[in-house]
Amino acid sequence: MILSLVPLTNENIKAFKTDIQEAFQYGYEIECGASDEIILPEKDIDSSLNAKGAEAYQALVNGEVVGGTVIVIDNTTYHNHLDLLFVKIGCQSKGVGQAIWNAIEKLHPETKIWETCTPYFEKRNIHFYVNKCQFHIVEFYNPLHRDPNSPEAVGGMPADEGDYFFRFEKVCEQNR
Repeated sequence: MILSLVPLTNENIKAFKTDIQEAFQYGYEIECGASDEIILPEKDIDSSLNAKGAEAYQALVNGEVVGGTVIVIDNTTYHNHLDLLFVKIGCQSKGVGQAIWNAIEKLHPETKIWETCTPYFEKRNIHFYVNKCQFHIVEFYNPLHRDPNSPEAVGGMPADEGDYFFRFEKVCEQNR
């Protein structure tokens, strides 16, 4: 599979948001059942897209959109953040997520540390980040240990689920 990351354009933002919301909703509903709540509200996507240092990409294979990502790059500390990564519904379990991650690392080989978070119920994400991408779980946010940078409500998740997140880091050995 040859995957390319193409910078997100204004013409593609609407489709990007729809695809990522569908992917996150699908992941949530597989683990937790159907929900009337939008698990990844548009305001959360906009927050990532508008963050200082944000870069957004659609992932393409043979000209078809198969996923996408939003990363936040800090060219001072090289401690970068993977804000959002998704594989479009119907493209899962084909190596697309791994190909997206590999492309991200190639885009920013100067990175010293990558950081990301995922909800506790997202077993597929935890497996992906730890076993496929070599991240390490470094913190578990919960009601007794809150994320100091998190808003009161996290996405559209129910309150009892929105407080439980794992924080991951990947130290890039070549840049230590």
